[in-house]
Amino acid sequence: MRPAVASWLVAALLVIGPAAAAQAAGHPNLSGYWNLKRGNSPADPELAARLAPGTVIVHDVGPTELPRADFGGLKAKPAALAAAAAWKPADDLTISKVCAPPSIIYAMQGPFPLQIDQGTEFIVIRLEYFDMVRIVFMDGRRHLPPDAPHSKTGDSIGHWDGSTLVVDTDHLESSTIANNGLNHSDNVHVIERFRLSADGKSLLSTQEFEDPEVLDTPGARFIAWDRQDGQYIYPYECDPTFGLNYGARTK
Repeated sequence: MRPAVASWLVAALLVIGPAAAAQAAGHPNLSGYWNLKRGNSPADPELAARLAPGTVIVHDVGPTELPRADFGGLKAKPAALAAAAAWKPADDLTISKVCAPPSIIYAMQGPFPLQIDQGTEFIVIRLEYFDMVRIVFMDGRRHLPPDAPHSKTGDSIGHWDGSTLVVDTDHLESSTIANNGLNHSDNVHVIERFRLSADGKSLLSTQEFEDPEVLDTPGARFIAWDRQDGQYIYPYECDPTFGLNYGARTK
């Protein structure tokens, strides 16, 4: 999404104010600046109870990354395993690829903050990572038709399940799952659930993903952020020449 469009959406939210919008709708206010909790977040019992049986929990949130050939317990199909075995880290650090963002499956758990602006008809989630902007439509619409374009942020529709925000995303462009060669297909399906902790200081979530083309079992992550008032999202400003510098160091 172009910055001008994202700015317009955020401005529209601020006309009534995110807190007022949440209060008027009778829902928790998730708006604000959220900084990723360091280390793997413990399972929130309420969210954990909603995971499908057999879901594999992947423990790689934040700066922690799984080593090569370790997919956190995910059972990948032979073609996906072969592609992962052929992958080299330097392949993603060329000047043409180093500034290409991942999909939200990897980006949401990355070690960067996010900003939420909550309205009644849509919710904006701005990631500092690669300046990614997500629009979660809350107006009851359905997903885009199958032939609609795919992107790294996908098509997200949401609804409230009590005090929990449920976000359903498809139309994601193929990208990494664990940054070690295992990629999801463009038919992956993601369900996220977000809720506030009892004191309102933490945002707790689960990220569930299933991809029958790549995985034999569904996967999930527990991700949590701490509220930090007075902070701001800064431009990511990826420099593609980093790929050249990386190549020089590894020769």
